Amino acid sequence: MEFFQIIILAVVIILIALVLIKNIKVVQQAKAFVIERLGAYQTTWTVGLHFKIPFIERIAKVVSLKEQVVDFPPQPVITKDNVTMQIDTVLYFEITDPKLYTYGVEHPLTAIENLSATTLRNIIGELELDQTLTSRDIINSKMRSILDEATDPWGIKVNRVELKNILPPREIQDAMEKQMKAERERRESILKAEGEKKSAILLAEGEKESAVLRADAKKQAQILEAEGQAEAIIKVQQATAEGIRLLNDAGASEEVIKLRALEAFTAAADGKATKIIIPSEIQSLAGLATSVKEVLSEK
Repeated sequence: MEFFQIIILAVVIILIALVLIKNIKVVQQAKAFVIERLGAYQTTWTVGLHFKIPFIERIAKVVSLKEQVVDFPPQPVITKDNVTMQIDTVLYFEITDPKLYTYGVEHPLTAIENLSATTLRNIIGELELDQTLTSRDIINSKMRSILDEATDPWGIKVNRVELKNILPPREIQDAMEKQMKAERERRESILKAEGEKKSAILLAEGEKESAVLRADAKKQAQILEAEGQAEAIIKVQQATAEGIRLLNDAGASEEVIKLRALEAFTAAADGKATKIIIPSEIQSLAGLATSVKEVLSEK
């Protein structure tokens, strides 16, 4: 009998030990345990070792405190100019109050998704198609502000909202592609015209500079030629003056002067003149010069 009592006591002790061990809990980093006692909220466990009172307390919810990302499926929205398009959003949020997250709303992610869809429809309904396509940052900012304020009672903080895709109807996409193609062709034509214009301007400027340089070169050539002719005339005059000076210094007789005049007339004729009028004084001197030449040749 005592043996059976010992066995029963051992079993009871083992069961109590197992229950106690089972109710020892370790809360990991970035986790929070919401604890209820007899069905009512008791406390929130953070990181560390905790003991739960058996059969009286229970873990109502394990909450992750990490930032979470939710990709909502595309939602149909209508713009101000009555264009229906599909827009899907990506939501980044984190839980700041595990108690409010547990008791604030049933199915929090479903609530956030529906709230995101209605908020998106309200914002897009105030914008036209072109504004919707070019105002992503404005839409993201408005949605984040509205969702963050609406989810605050649920212990949720919305950090960021991003429009992932904006899909207009196929006919709108085709029209936009044609418009973009026409715009690219227009820009190409403008760039080509500007290039041709600049090329023509540069060509005209080059021809202008070339003409100026040619005129300047011709001018310089004419100036150099005129200076050369002037210098030649000066040198001839200087040589003539020098000859006269030498004759005067040598005390040349009248016959020598007349003989030099005859040589000058001969040089002037040079076989090109058809008729030369020689003064009588030079004619007699020419006859004398001829006679002397004949006598010298006979010898």
